[in-house]
Amino acid sequence: MSSRRKFLRSAAAVGAAFHIVPRHVLGRGFTAPSDMIRVAAIGAGGKGESDITGIAKAGASIAALCDVDWRAAKKSFGRYPDARRFKDYREMLDAMGSEIDAVSVSTPDHTHAVATMAALKLNKPVFTQKPLTRTLHEVHTLMAETTKRGVATQMGNQGHAGVGTRAIREWYEAGAIGEIREIHYWSNRPIWPQGMDRPTEAHNPHPTFDWDLWQGPAKERPYSPVYAPFRWRGWWDYGTGALGDIACHAMDAAFWAFDLRNPTRITPESSVLYEETAPKQSRVEYEFPARGKRPAVKVVWRDGSLWPAKPKELGEFDEWPIGEVGGQMWVGSEGAMVADAYGDNARILNPVRHEQFTKNPPKIVYPRSPGVYVEWINAITGKGPAPMSNFAEHAGPLTEMVLFGCIAVRTGKIVELTDGKITTDVPKEFIHPTYREGWTL
Repeated sequence: MSSRRKFLRSAAAVGAAFHIVPRHVLGRGFTAPSDMIRVAAIGAGGKGESDITGIAKAGASIAALCDVDWRAAKKSFGRYPDARRFKDYREMLDAMGSEIDAVSVSTPDHTHAVATMAALKLNKPVFTQKPLTRTLHEVHTLMAETTKRGVATQMGNQGHAGVGTRAIREWYEAGAIGEIREIHYWSNRPIWPQGMDRPTEAHNPHPTFDWDLWQGPAKERPYSPVYAPFRWRGWWDYGTGALGDIACHAMDAAFWAFDLRNPTRITPESSVLYEETAPKQSRVEYEFPARGKRPAVKVVWRDGSLWPAKPKELGEFDEWPIGEVGGQMWVGSEGAMVADAYGDNARILNPVRHEQFTKNPPKIVYPRSPGVYVEWINAITGKGPAPMSNFAEHAGPLTEMVLFGCIAVRTGKIVELTDGKITTDVPKEFIHPTYREGWTL
């Protein structure tokens, strides 16, 4: 039971002036305000705006909104006028810790870990956007803290809650393409500038934008519009490049189906490397050893609109590559299967088998989800199991696997691993960052 509901009940017991409306007065299907999960949102503009909308539609009440740029948060402020407003999430959690039940984090990658950890230390359930963290030390620390706290957590890789992710696994397990051998991914990312040096000129941010708070734990530097808003993804101090942006979506179904943890070698190729930004294009090859009944698997990632060769099974007029954002191709011993970046629109390249599986789909083995936000809210209220992309069991290990690839891209050299530990010499800062004074994990 949340501290807020305990407070309401104890206050009512001593005659405090609270008026809780019974459910039967409100009517069927209406949730009493006293029973709604009160969420504090860290990040209210951009992706934060859509996350807040999804959380509210899932049945939660938005109690507080925090954003370093109140101009970007204007729509959310207008939609939830009763929510208290903050610029610093630390002040928000200090002020409202006893008045909120859960926290959402929809910020740039470099502040995911510190904001999420602050909420976990208050024993609050947390919804955090993908990738869960920017670095390996951060993801390991959050996984351990989540296990310790035992609260409901969910990462915002919404495709994991989608029908496509479950259906594509069911098709594979029903023998659609035989035994898996290779998996290929491609993406049109980056759609922001990267592959460049740090700008030399300084700019003044918009008056509503607190640049110092936006930098959070990252090393201080002068503001430039090449960093924010939105363009931060390609800068290693703030983001994780194209791989970090899309792989937690695209690689998710195969990661889940084949338990793609602990690669043994990662080989990167890329366009020109820059010290502070991800390259304009990259190709990353993961090698996963055999595990259980699964043989060794090769996973190849491509970004910067690098596409794999068109499969011979496709005709001249078949679309290639598939997917507006990107796609994936699972190659097995008996053919191949393609889908978009979220696991949707799956197609077996053998037309006879495709017709067979679409007309007579396999038995549903993996229950369909009510949605990424509803999963989280239901878990908090006890109406459902732990979210599918919870930090400790799924989101953390998936993010770790993606970040191994980011390190290989950033160093530009083959990265060797043993039992999930990098044995190649890489800069410590790439794994365990030094935080700016005033910021802690």
